[in-house]
Amino acid sequence: MESLVGKTILITGASRGIGAAVARATGAAGANVIAHYGSYREGAVEALRDVPNDRRFLVSGDLSEPNSARRLWNESLAWRERIDVVVLNAAVNVETPFESSDEQWDAGWDSTLRVNVLATAALLKESVNHFVGIGGGVVIGLSSWSAQQGSRIPELTAYAASKAAVKAMVQTVARNYAAMGVLGYVIAPGVVKTRMADHAALTYGGEAALKSGLVLGELVPPEELAELVVFLSSGRNRHLTGATFDVNGASYIR
Repeated sequence: MESLVGKTILITGASRGIGAAVARATGAAGANVIAHYGSYREGAVEALRDVPNDRRFLVSGDLSEPNSARRLWNESLAWRERIDVVVLNAAVNVETPFESSDEQWDAGWDSTLRVNVLATAALLKESVNHFVGIGGGVVIGLSSWSAQQGSRIPELTAYAASKAAVKAMVQTVARNYAAMGVLGYVIAPGVVKTRMADHAALTYGGEAALKSGLVLGELVPPEELAELVVFLSSGRNRHLTGATFDVNGASYIR
């Protein structure tokens, strides 16, 4: 595993699933870890259980609220004056059925865009300006394979669109700020073994139905994504900047 000793990493949505796995892995690699959580503090505490007290910091914030991302950033900088890596992971997965009422449709899109796009964009802006000021940094955006091909589930149209926005934002940063030392990577997972997948399994025919269309016949372990984040966080792989990493067990190949 890459050594991240001396680096400070901010991870949004670090109390569950992919974010929690990333917090554990980056902490094990020696990083100073800032773990953001919404309401589930216990999950963030558990994710950082093995990280020494002087290398961990928990920060809460409801990213659906205006300016919450900027408050998160300022609190993080108050703990460490320098942040080297930002992992944009936090997201909501609100269903927006085409058959829903106009009110339900608008509310679903509004909540999805507030968290997945607007808060992410605000944090990305803060990160880029900070990285330019300190001579470089790494931003990693968690997208989705549904952003590449559209979702197989029509109720998740807003989610797929928001994850496409994450990809576009991070790649725009990579394209325009690489010469200033700012590196941007996109990770586009398939179906990951998380609470979100468990919910989808209950809704759409069980886990076997989710696995039936997967080449490996299994969900992506969040630990594999965390290992990739550690690799990219090292900052040594400069010519990979702008790349999208498809992690879906060859179920979708571009």
